[in-house]
Amino acid sequence: MIALRHVPVGRSGLLWLRHRLEVTRHGSSVLRRKLTLLAAEHDRLRRRHAETARDWTAADAAARGRLERAVLLDGLEAIDAAAEMPPAEVCVPWTAVMGVRCPGEPSVLIPPRPAQLPAPGGAALSQAEAAYRAAALAAVRHAAADAALAAVESEMAATRRRVRALDRHWIPALEAALAARTLQLAELEAADLTRRRSGPLPAALEPGALEPGRGTP
Repeated sequence: MIALRHVPVGRSGLLWLRHRLEVTRHGSSVLRRKLTLLAAEHDRLRRRHAETARDWTAADAAARGRLERAVLLDGLEAIDAAAEMPPAEVCVPWTAVMGVRCPGEPSVLIPPRPAQLPAPGGAALSQAEAAYRAAALAAVRHAAADAALAAVESEMAATRRRVRALDRHWIPALEAALAARTLQLAELEAADLTRRRSGPLPAALEPGALEPGRGTP
């Protein structure tokens, strides 16, 4: 069990322990509510993750099929020429979910083909280019969904650890310390009350009253 330190002495310590126990119990309750909300968001992100995975798999398969067809119809030289494109730009907005920083819905900007570059060889190659643009966007969306899901799962695990620490260690330690301090103060008050009720000792029973040479001859 956790050893509590710096607990004030006397009745002020009793009030301190009561306050700390109340705050700790409230913190555990707040974290449990946070877990409930995170679980709901986790379910939504898990469905989104599965959806984007399916979209990416389908888009990738479609793009590969278009590319194979373009290779057969236009040849590898046309593919190499069409590949000379400026790099794509990915924009990922960020949002916060229960204090967790997560990527939002991304966008992909694929620049148009520069005028100085030759146009794609034929219809098959143009279709392959369009298919790979769609596959790039699907891949970025899945990556964002994967990162958001991982962030929420990490926060859920950390929140569960904090709840366990409060419920299994801090709250029992505070309850035990509060019970011990309450008992200690009750015993002190009972002893003080007993002393007050008994009053001062009679003169004949005072220490030294029966020593030789003292008292009544």
